[in-house]
Amino acid sequence: MTDVYRSAASILVLRPSEVCDRDGNCKTVYQILLLHKPRKKDSWQLPQGGVEQGETIEQAAVRELCEEAGIGDCQVLGKSPHVYQYDFPPSFRRFRPDNVCGQRIEYVFTVVDANTPVRVDQNEIDSYVWVDISQMPQYVKRKEYIDLVHALYEEALASLKPVS
Repeated sequence: MTDVYRSAASILVLRPSEVCDRDGNCKTVYQILLLHKPRKKDSWQLPQGGVEQGETIEQAAVRELCEEAGIGDCQVLGKSPHVYQYDFPPSFRRFRPDNVCGQRIEYVFTVVDANTPVRVDQNEIDSYVWVDISQMPQYVKRKEYIDLVHALYEEALASLKPVS
């Protein structure tokens, strides 16, 4: 049996936030939703999960966002050309009864209202945080993942700007 990669979808969620300086000059910045999985390594990440049969990447990403963060109302801005593929460690593969050797993650970006509530299940996901892009290294340690989120963030911001 040939090894295959599990298809997964991840979603970068942006939330507008007003930031004002001492002189009262305000601007909108966008924060990113990170979810925390109760594990030792790589515990902070974007919402993500497997693509079910018959789903598009966008449908799977929005479903996972609803399941993991309780957010059902979002505006999908687009799908990224970035794909992150990795192999499962041998210790994890030992427990899989199939020929899935790793995961292939595709990315969608979306925006929600500033006051959108987040509700985690306290089981699969035990916490969440909204972060500015500059705060990513406080939560995520893998440079490769931080770089990917930066690229997704820039794509998402570009898709927010009205086309003239």
